[in-house]
Amino acid sequence: MVVKSSHYFAHGNTAHGAHFLYTSAFDGLNKIFVLTGPQGTGKSTVIQSLADSLLDQGLHVQSFHSPLRPDELDGIILTELKVGIVDGRVCKGISDSGAGEIVFIDFGEAFDNSLILPEHFITIEALRGELERAYSNAYETFASALRIHDEWEKYYIENMDFSKANQIAEDLIQELYAGHESDTPTTARHLFFGAATPKGAFDFIQSLTAQLERRIFIKGRAGSGKSTLLKKLASAAEEKGIEVQVFHCGFDPNSLDMLIFPEIQTAIFDSTAPHEYFPDRDEDEILDMYTRTIAPGTDEAHAAEIAGIKARYSAKMKEATSYLVEAEAIDSQIKAYYVAATDFSIAEKLHLQLQSELNELISSIQLQK
Repeated sequence: MVVKSSHYFAHGNTAHGAHFLYTSAFDGLNKIFVLTGPQGTGKSTVIQSLADSLLDQGLHVQSFHSPLRPDELDGIILTELKVGIVDGRVCKGISDSGAGEIVFIDFGEAFDNSLILPEHFITIEALRGELERAYSNAYETFASALRIHDEWEKYYIENMDFSKANQIAEDLIQELYAGHESDTPTTARHLFFGAATPKGAFDFIQSLTAQLERRIFIKGRAGSGKSTLLKKLASAAEEKGIEVQVFHCGFDPNSLDMLIFPEIQTAIFDSTAPHEYFPDRDEDEILDMYTRTIAPGTDEAHAAEIAGIKARYSAKMKEATSYLVEAEAIDSQIKAYYVAATDFSIAEKLHLQLQSELNELISSIQLQK
């Protein structure tokens, strides 16, 4: 079965604040439509409708989900057309994406400012302040959780055989890349496969890897070299001219959680909580970094300390998630004011104009075939 949709995040709520990967995710497109205007003016609904329409026509659609509401879309890429559509409120860095043309479509035209009472504007401004504080609290709490996570990693780093870890990387580079090298280096595409959301950790690992021939599930504890291994593999792939998609950790974007090599039909990923999966196909493999690189008995020797750290870490992650729940509730209150003051017939006209432009591009592509 040919998969006609791929799902990602390019915006994350992380221990380093709001983190955006749209510059890389949308790099090299021929055209990007940026939908501007306040929340509640129909942008996400239009993006979803366009995605559904294009999928019905048999085109491949890359969907970029909202970390605040993962069932909603912040953007899409129409793969065959090399065209992107994205909500201008979330696509930080998009002007640096290397797109051939960026077109702004103002959904603010559908918003009637006069329908919001003066006292409502005061309320909206107060809510915006509350929203900013909720996000700030979430990011600060995620940062605290990351510092606790660093304590956790320390026990394993101190007991790691780095020569064995280096050998695993060298062996994988030889095994995966032999026969696929090119004289022209590549540039990796950077994405998130998951995000911290008000509903907790959310990921698309299963759908992103379902059609690949080979999947390597990396197991191991915090600090057992999983991210470092992936960084070495990603760097070597770029040097050897092998296409690679680099997936950053939605909690700590300085760490990596997965690589996908489209040309060699392979994925290798950190398969531990909160995105823990197990092989379910004959071709699936496990790479256990704990048993291969960490001194035996490390878990047992530090069981009490690690249990305490794990409890503190889990508590902080739950607290951070509670702030995201708060942010979603506040954002919904703000959004309701704009929805009430939006003329959705105007939003629909913009939708149809955009659909018409896409249909023309589709027709031109079909004529070239």
